[in-house]
Amino acid sequence: MLIEVRGDAFDPLAELSRYRGTSVPATGVGALAVFVGTMRDYSEGSSVRKMTLEHYPGMTERQLQNIVDEARSRWPFDDALVIHRVGELLPADPIVLVAVWSSHRGTAFDACRHILEALKHRAPFWKKEVLEQGERWVETNTDGYAPAFPPSP
Repeated sequence: MLIEVRGDAFDPLAELSRYRGTSVPATGVGALAVFVGTMRDYSEGSSVRKMTLEHYPGMTERQLQNIVDEARSRWPFDDALVIHRVGELLPADPIVLVAVWSSHRGTAFDACRHILEALKHRAPFWKKEVLEQGERWVETNTDGYAPAFPPSP
């Protein structure tokens, strides 16, 4: 398992390839579930020019480790990789990578989703958005399951 909070930009696909080559078991792994979150250029009806992510060094990593440990106690996956970015980000920059390797896809998908949702709601990160007109702190994360379009009549 690898959990990192980084101040530098990262390439999620390069990180997956690097980690798989050095840490994931060579056999017995039949599934990889991956989530990559990138910075949106809009939020709550406003254009967002950039964002700054802050964290509590040490506490944030411990909380991420607790989340991965909790997931591993529920699903028997083989390995996980969690990378989260802090610092100044621009639209389309990768923010988070969660990857879970497992024998079967159900375990990989379920554990990956659990880690991501727990991270979004429990990991101590603070976001400040720079809008066209001013700045604001983000008070809550958006619901990742809200429909993008209203239901049809």
